[in-house]
Amino acid sequence: MSARELHLVGRLGGRGVLFPATQVRRVVDIADIVPVPHAAPAVRGLAALRSRVVTVIDSWRVLDLPSPPPGRHRAVTTAVDGHVYAVLVDDLEDAEPVEVVPLPPGTALGESWAAIATGSAVRDGEPLLAIDLARLIARVG
Repeated sequence: MSARELHLVGRLGGRGVLFPATQVRRVVDIADIVPVPHAAPAVRGLAALRSRVVTVIDSWRVLDLPSPPPGRHRAVTTAVDGHVYAVLVDDLEDAEPVEVVPLPPGTALGESWAAIATGSAVRDGEPLLAIDLARLIARVG
């Protein structure tokens, strides 16, 4: 049995997800996103957070999912290789200790989800997929 570790619980593409608390800097609401010419399609643009510019990642584009309605700018921030990213999500709930177990062999997630998933958990009867934010960022382009 693995240990319960702190994760941020949320939703992405309508699916329950977990982000390891060790990878999350903060939860933010982004008011303005400035497009970046010639950026990868999954880069929504840049945003200023506390006098720091961050790259905003369109998670739905990374996962080949339909984009949500305009105006959704809830995100988790993370640092990868010294750069700060804001990863857009459907919704975020709270951080709590969760026991994540390896995905059973042959679990059908689809290529995009399988590339970023590290395991799964069940909370209140709902299956949750543990996501590695660095792997998600690596798929941007």
